[in-house]
Amino acid sequence: MEVFSDYGHALASVMIFTLVVLFLAPFSAMAKQGKGLAPGATPEQDYSDRAYRLNRAYLNGTETLPAFAAVTIAAILVGVSPFWVNLLASVALVSRLAMLFVHLRGLGKPNSGLRSVLYVVAWLCMFVMGIMALVAAF
Repeated sequence: MEVFSDYGHALASVMIFTLVVLFLAPFSAMAKQGKGLAPGATPEQDYSDRAYRLNRAYLNGTETLPAFAAVTIAAILVGVSPFWVNLLASVALVSRLAMLFVHLRGLGKPNSGLRSVLYVVAWLCMFVMGIMALVAAF
């Protein structure tokens, strides 16, 4: 639809993030299965364990995706400036992808490291987009 064409980057960001989360799902399941865990089980909390990091990356994506999609779609539907929606959604996506890379590679500290900074950047983008959507709705 032509009305949404100005929000191409934002819509693509939602789709890419969704596809990344969907892509992670079977790898998380296989890693857990390789450790002999039952479906739905969680690996022991050990940041040095690849299966734990993969599972946490997948779960973090599934936890964040609904909020990301909601604020992005709401901002589009209420007509927030396409420039800001595209920018904030794209920065959030890049931050999430970088966070995923850091998480899967086990880089940095488990807490308060680069992964946490990237999480906060994406969170701020989503929060600002949500506030902008709320203001535009009224």
